[in-house]
Amino acid sequence: MKPIIAAAALSLLMAGTAAVAQEVPATGPVTLVQAGRLLDRPGQAPRGPSTVVIRDGRVVEVRDGIVGAEAFPGAEIVDLSDRFVLPGLIDSHVHLATSQAGQAGLIAQFTESVPTTAYRAAENARITLMAGFTTVRNLGDRDGVTLALRDAAARHALPSPRIVDAGRSISTTSGHMDGRNGLNDELREHTDHDNVCDDTASCREAVRLQISRGVDVIKIATTGGVNSRIGAGLGAQMFEDEARALIETAHLYGKRVAVHAHGADGIALALRLGADSIEHGTIFDDETIRLFRDAGAYYVPTLSTVNGYRERLAADPNAYSAEVLPKILWRISITGQSLERAVPGGVRIAFGTDAGVSMHGRNADEFELMVQHGMTPMSAIQAATVNAADLLGLGEELGTLEPGRRADIIAVDGDPLSDVTVLKDVDFVMRDGRVYKHED
Repeated sequence: MKPIIAAAALSLLMAGTAAVAQEVPATGPVTLVQAGRLLDRPGQAPRGPSTVVIRDGRVVEVRDGIVGAEAFPGAEIVDLSDRFVLPGLIDSHVHLATSQAGQAGLIAQFTESVPTTAYRAAENARITLMAGFTTVRNLGDRDGVTLALRDAAARHALPSPRIVDAGRSISTTSGHMDGRNGLNDELREHTDHDNVCDDTASCREAVRLQISRGVDVIKIATTGGVNSRIGAGLGAQMFEDEARALIETAHLYGKRVAVHAHGADGIALALRLGADSIEHGTIFDDETIRLFRDAGAYYVPTLSTVNGYRERLAADPNAYSAEVLPKILWRISITGQSLERAVPGGVRIAFGTDAGVSMHGRNADEFELMVQHGMTPMSAIQAATVNAADLLGLGEELGTLEPGRRADIIAVDGDPLSDVTVLKDVDFVMRDGRVYKHED
């Protein structure tokens, strides 16, 4: 059974698409966001000129037409009357502490300090927020810096998306998350590996260790990885009892489980055992589609990883080791085929980029690839709002601009429902009612 995420009671939450008329609680100053067009509920038709009324960081009501200070004396006015306005975007799969990859990433693992990593994570968080992504799910780093960044972001201590964090990702020895892969014996002996496990007891312990660190979600790998420095393929690399121990222990503590899986065998293993999402999911078959539907799990395609691979290889043909390069070329050749099966198969899809493999701040590149491989602009936007919020357990807080939701708002010049690439150039970013970007 999936964990039930309790949401705070939202007394202002109301159904329907009509404008909501109600008294604004007298607790704080009002902000009026005036929108030329408003997609307040992705999946439903956008509204024309509208005004979002915000107080205490939340949407209080949405009114038809452009409402000014005459209705709310002293209100702050945010004029986006020539812009298309929609909820803040959510990236369900990022690695904020990572920018380098391949051989450069391996060297950095042994030469860069934790403070250097922390500053990089903060900068990557800033550019991600400026790109219109007001919430991210960070699925693994080595040093725990994003756990600290998560807490700072929650206080608005620095420009950052809201962060749901997984701590360190878990796999078996020699699995995708084993940082000792490809190292010589002396380095292997001195490289931390408390995130790997090889039987039910050690797998339960590995999950409990991450929970003790205060993580929000558990990330595991049931298959090999493209960037793993071993030539062991991309099929299943975990026995059922190990995967069961990981998933059951996470759910016991009320934590959802994101599963890195490329091969169909490792995907099926995770879905049968109750995984909440499959990340990458490069190979689907008919059984995969059925298991997704039966489990109600989300598929997070991370298509834009191929952009990162292409760009790094263009800059340096030797950017990746001999064990990794063939897997990268295979991933480039096959990416998108699973999404083309998932869309007509009725699989629930959530937006995620694997930024860190792809480039931070260019998260919206994923939209273009999603549409190329079978999604409509509206369904792609739903994946990055309503669906991603549900996957993260924040469906009562984020994903729409209904009354009671957090005031996470972005705006673009153009219509993303006819050209999804306009989301690559976001003019305005608000998170929790605070403006972080406003370009004329």
